[in-house]
Amino acid sequence: MLRELSAARYAVDPRLSRFTVRVTSGGPLAKLGHNPAISISDFSGEIECVREKLDESYFSVGIHAKSLVVVEDMSESDRAEIQATMLRDVLEIEKFPEIAFTSSSIVAEQVLEGLFRIGVTGNLTLHGVVRRLQFTSQVAFVGDSLRASGDFTILQTDYNIKLYSVAVGALKLKDELRFTFDIVAKRAV
Repeated sequence: MLRELSAARYAVDPRLSRFTVRVTSGGPLAKLGHNPAISISDFSGEIECVREKLDESYFSVGIHAKSLVVVEDMSESDRAEIQATMLRDVLEIEKFPEIAFTSSSIVAEQVLEGLFRIGVTGNLTLHGVVRRLQFTSQVAFVGDSLRASGDFTILQTDYNIKLYSVAVGALKLKDELRFTFDIVAKRAV
């Protein structure tokens, strides 16, 4: 088991990391809508790995749902309305305040010295639903830091999230959400 080896532990540094979600509009009036970018600002995570045996690594990430912030360039009133609707009606943060991912399997392929392509499988808990998620990440080791970047998509309906729409569906958000991450983690002492 990994914990019996001398595994390095890394803590995610959200100040140096970027984690965003892209939402797109659909329906006949889609050109009138926004395709908001949403920043995830309050999250934490830990990574445990032995560089020579990355396939035995483990990581987890926890997100405070209330920390999702609309950052798209739009009027302040539109941003405030989208923000409030997202947190209250779509994510229902009063009932589901946390979003979490925990890895269950990692497959690593070394690309260059200190650079790896990682296939990750794990469980994403969102809106009270747990579903298996797979994605690919690039991981680089630089000194006492680890940097992971990549993207993945999910369908809101897979997590029992009601698709937001107005004007009887003439303007609505598409089901697919695209997450992009560039995570920096520092070796824990």
